[in-house]
Amino acid sequence: MANAIELNINSTRHRVDVESDRSLLSVLRDDLDLTGSKYGCGEGQCGACTVLIDGKATRSCITTVGSVVGKRITTIEGLEQHGRLHPVQQAFIEADAMQCGYCTAGMIMSAAALLAGNSNPSNDEIIKNMEGNVCRCGTYQRIVAAIHKAAKA
Repeated sequence: MANAIELNINSTRHRVDVESDRSLLSVLRDDLDLTGSKYGCGEGQCGACTVLIDGKATRSCITTVGSVVGKRITTIEGLEQHGRLHPVQQAFIEADAMQCGYCTAGMIMSAAALLAGNSNPSNDEIIKNMEGNVCRCGTYQRIVAAIHKAAKA
């Protein structure tokens, strides 16, 4: 049975009438038209669906919408502020860190969470943090370079 659920997404309140056990990803994409987060594996393994929940990188495909009521949800659409890209978004462009682009939103969200807690990560720290994000095109070296670039911004 659908329930009225209020979500705080990108600093905006959204009310949706959905089953509380539906995935956050499906509600973001299908009900709220926030399509930046992608459906990849559906098992929380590839990272394409990563969003921030209270600042922590979280796989939205395995997170129920009912479990995030009262929490701050940030999607790739919410990183840009007042027409300015987030430093990680800008660095990904400048470092040419995307090829097909399917993994990019999840990569950026994971990197943004990392840099929020560690403003100067080492290569090893970046690699460890990004392990759960899969890039089928293999642009990993450029992704690491982009994260270092964003850390300096």
